[in-house]
Amino acid sequence: MKNKILASIFLLTTCFFVSERTNAQSKSIESAGDIILFALPATALTGSLIAKDYKGTWQFTKGAVLNQAVTIGLKYGLNKNRPYGNGERAFPSGHTSTTFQSATFIQRRYGWKYGIPAYALAGFTGYSRINAQKHDGWDVLAGAAVGIGSSYLFTTPYQREHMQLTFASWEDNYLLGFAYKF
Repeated sequence: MKNKILASIFLLTTCFFVSERTNAQSKSIESAGDIILFALPATALTGSLIAKDYKGTWQFTKGAVLNQAVTIGLKYGLNKNRPYGNGERAFPSGHTSTTFQSATFIQRRYGWKYGIPAYALAGFTGYSRINAQKHDGWDVLAGAAVGIGSSYLFTTPYQREHMQLTFASWEDNYLLGFAYKF
């Protein structure tokens, strides 16, 4: 009997600590998603400014403004409750629309080399919203669609220079080169 009581206490204690750890992990995942919400757009905007890609900066800004307008419009227009009764205006997920808008800008403007990690971070943000019980899958999917669509409307691939003029000389020979990228 004593062993059964000790085993029961052990199991209850273990369940309590596992539950606490799971809750802590859940909060960490939610916090990571919140950080990515700000980090991904900041990376897209700062990266375009560092590259002196002002056309890209303007494209990102237009996409971000449209994304926020559509997301907020849908949230207030539909006023869908959050899945676990912990608030309203769940549809679409603003975190997801913002991160997918940024990821799509990065991918469309600078290519898949940078786009794949950006999409992975955006996808993690969507997961974090479901894990935190702030959204269901439809909210996240709609947020991703709004974000992707917002960037697709404005973003074009980055081209460093359209024209290139080169000059080379050796001994008594001279070479003048001209290249134009379409």
